[in-house]
Amino acid sequence: MNLVISAAPHIRAPRTTKHIMLDVLVALLPAAAAGIVYFGWAAAVTIVLAMASAFVTEFCWYIVEHKIWKNGKETFFAFFRTFDFTSLVTGLLLALCSPAAEDALYMPVLGAVFAVAVVKMLFGGTGKNIVNPAIAGRIFLFISFSAMVAYPAAAFGPLSENDLALSTGATQLGNLLNGDPTLSALDLFLGTGVAGCIGETCKLALVVGYLYLCARGVIKWYLPLLYIGVTGLFAVALEAFDFAVFLPSVLSGGLFLGAIFMATDYVTSPKSKLGNIIYFIALGLLTAGLRKATGIEVVSFCILLMNFLVFLIDLAVKPRPFGYVRQKKEAKK
Repeated sequence: MNLVISAAPHIRAPRTTKHIMLDVLVALLPAAAAGIVYFGWAAAVTIVLAMASAFVTEFCWYIVEHKIWKNGKETFFAFFRTFDFTSLVTGLLLALCSPAAEDALYMPVLGAVFAVAVVKMLFGGTGKNIVNPAIAGRIFLFISFSAMVAYPAAAFGPLSENDLALSTGATQLGNLLNGDPTLSALDLFLGTGVAGCIGETCKLALVVGYLYLCARGVIKWYLPLLYIGVTGLFAVALEAFDFAVFLPSVLSGGLFLGAIFMATDYVTSPKSKLGNIIYFIALGLLTAGLRKATGIEVVSFCILLMNFLVFLIDLAVKPRPFGYVRQKKEAKK
């Protein structure tokens, strides 16, 4: 009898990485549309530049790596056959967690190039990156350019003279952490008048995307809720159990965007169910604690930090082998 050993994966299904990434792109469309409605042409240009830069970066890396000068036509078509849309997802996420800065349209380009080239392709491409590329790209821009903290306000029309401070003022999370008044929970949920990044303002749009991903089976429904809930409850505990801060804490900043679309990344999250529960609880505790300690939004930094600790969680919590059946203990005679 011949023993045949084949390469993984040994279980195949019609659903591929390409299909999953397409689902993520579809789920992000409501947030992108809301961002364009709220912030205008600058948001649309930011999204286009980020996605185009991410795609071009991956394309250039691929053709150089595969020496297009030796077999140009075959290499060109091979790229499009194997293209899995992950760079487009990275570019769109990066744009959505960036402000619609009219005077800094170079940021989505530089951020996308860094995210795809340095964080993804340099480590081997899809599935081999250590941290989430969009998160790393955002942090790269945050520490490099002051324009990343100049947040315009989301509004359907021109700001009145009384609202001019919103154009580049403190975010609602900043107001909350400094003890200043915040908008109503409804305004925070809808994103009206909220100063922030393109995709994080309208929580309703993010919830629509969350429901779509759950319905498609792309993410586990309880994991984002666990992150958001733990963040809100720990924020309450840090404020002497003042439950009035729960809704402003979870509806302010980029918590919804990070919890639904970034923390749930397959590559940079634990492989086991228990490991994921530990991971998302730790994210919630870190986010609320560091928000309180620093007075700024820290969701992206917390996700990046936990990305580095995923391998320790996987070492401590071993996933159950496929097909494993726990043996029943024999009854005592």
